[in-house]
Amino acid sequence: MTEAILLVGGKGTRLRPLTVHTPKPMVPAAGVPFLTHQLARARAAGVDHIVLATSYLAEVFEPHFGDGSALGLHIEYVTEEEPLGTGGAIRNVASRLHSAPGDPVLIFNGDILTGLDIPALVRTHETTGADVSLHLTRVTDPRAYGLVPTDATGRVTAFLEKPQTPEEIVTDQINAGAYVFRRSVIDTIPEGRPVSVERETFPELLATGAHLQGMVDSTYWLDLGTPQAFVRGSADLVLGRAPSPAVPGRCGDRLVLPTATVAPDAKLTGGTVVGADAYIGEGARITGSTILSGAVVEPGAIITDSLVGARARIGERTVLTDAVIGDGAVVGPDNELRQGVRVWCDAHIPASSLRFSSDQ
Repeated sequence: MTEAILLVGGKGTRLRPLTVHTPKPMVPAAGVPFLTHQLARARAAGVDHIVLATSYLAEVFEPHFGDGSALGLHIEYVTEEEPLGTGGAIRNVASRLHSAPGDPVLIFNGDILTGLDIPALVRTHETTGADVSLHLTRVTDPRAYGLVPTDATGRVTAFLEKPQTPEEIVTDQINAGAYVFRRSVIDTIPEGRPVSVERETFPELLATGAHLQGMVDSTYWLDLGTPQAFVRGSADLVLGRAPSPAVPGRCGDRLVLPTATVAPDAKLTGGTVVGADAYIGEGARITGSTILSGAVVEPGAIITDSLVGARARIGERTVLTDAVIGDGAVVGPDNELRQGVRVWCDAHIPASSLRFSSDQ
């Protein structure tokens, strides 16, 4: 196993305003772009050649990662002129692969944080002789996902849409967004048009008698598609709950990058990250949150399970809970923002303007 495709072309609309200026895989998690964690885990599993399938803000990736040599990888970049979906993106980069027709090619979605045993998925693919192997995970509430039932041998029997009634929940197994394709199968995907592997490629392969194998791995798994999930994923990386060789420091309650400034009496807990050149003022209390580069948190602010964008400023005594503050935004003193509120990039909220409780 030497090759992988990483699908990093999505617009990340559910993550806005984090993705207004930054493609979703490049939003920092635990101090580095999230994509760095995926690349490092692939390299640790034995991958040495990765093709990035890019589209939205494609120009951001190569200046950061270059040829991949700093990570021990050879990275190539292919940009879609028009969005092609997951299957179309895979087909669009096929010419950059070096594998023989029967070789395995790993494919990862660019917004999944997982502890998947990658070599075990490849071994499952090879020992079962599958055409495509899928990482499956079990979830407590599968209603938000497409279901993937398997038989006693792990062979996939169907791909079911999101269940609408309790009777339709026939399994708790879902597609976890990592695959091994036989190289020759990639060439059967239609070229030059949008294709979804989930809705088109996999069901059609199943209908034609192809062997699709599922491997259930219920270690850590998180879809980082929402701001709340992204903040939690970053904290879990810092706390060591989610594995990654790319966390720039020791796992623990906090991660403060070297050029950040934190007041001695500020309290940082719960996997909080303070990015480069950020400033945390006296008496601030920050729990389970991400403070991106150049942001300023003024004295006495209280921030919980939130993300503060690059160069944003949080005023004195302001309270953020489950909030996302866009790049360059200013939230003045004595505000209180809760319950998933999103403040757009460069917005300015004056002092004492928004609250969820009395000002007394």
